[in-house]
Amino acid sequence: MKNYDFTSYRADGTLKLAERPTYEDLNASGKHLNKHLEKIRLELGKFQERLYAHSKYNVLICLQGMDTAGKDSLIREVFKDFNVRGVEVYSFKVPTELELKHNYLWRHYIALPAKGKFGVFNRTHYENVLVTRVHPEYILSENIPGIHDVGDIDQKFWDKRFEQINNFERMLFDNGTIIFKFFLHLSKEEQRLRLLRRLDLHQKNWKFSPNDLKERTLWGKYQFCYEEAIRNTSKKHAPWYVVPADNKDGARVIVASILLEELNKYDDIKEPELEEGIKANLELYRAQLQKETE
Repeated sequence: MKNYDFTSYRADGTLKLAERPTYEDLNASGKHLNKHLEKIRLELGKFQERLYAHSKYNVLICLQGMDTAGKDSLIREVFKDFNVRGVEVYSFKVPTELELKHNYLWRHYIALPAKGKFGVFNRTHYENVLVTRVHPEYILSENIPGIHDVGDIDQKFWDKRFEQINNFERMLFDNGTIIFKFFLHLSKEEQRLRLLRRLDLHQKNWKFSPNDLKERTLWGKYQFCYEEAIRNTSKKHAPWYVVPADNKDGARVIVASILLEELNKYDDIKEPELEEGIKANLELYRAQLQKETE
């Protein structure tokens, strides 16, 4: 695992999801994967402290995947050693009445992390080219000029949205946002098993909705829409990574490893130096504090 090539999970315009694996154990047991994750997240926690002190960059992590792909547990485990002040998590649900009175990117824009912080989007602005593409009738709630019925929503509409999202992310990057986008690639069979576990375990029942089964019948449409979205929006400054999600331990290690490997390339992110005037008087300040005990 030491020399594992995590760049292989990166996606580009030629992506074919059917050719990407949904299971990966990184040649290690669950116990070893968890121990490895502990080491990585400690390093990520140290980086977060430097990022906060440096305060010129922020980090946006976008998580997408089918229901039961493991987004919530991944967030809990990967960011466990972060200072709570340095990371913000947003889960985007069905747009509210207020959100629908703005353009579709507005609610995501106002949730972006401030400089020095990590922001994790659990479901993201990509829902606007995923669930709305599978269910184009949802677009009608946005009251867009020229869109009167589902028949007005053609391929040009989605191509335009891809362009708008690319421009949005380019603007963020140019202003100091380091962007990561992860698609948790789950198999249909593994989702079936996880939904059954939700039914079998009393403490997991609350997570189940009959709508999960309805959406499951649209699996093929969702895979097509994910593939299209990733192909059209995976850029050097805002890359997509397709992460095998059937093994949750492996997925967490892959995501954490990619984050640490890529963030460590920013060697300009360091704790700021004290001003010369303050540095020259450190002994004076120390003496003042020591006198207080006398």
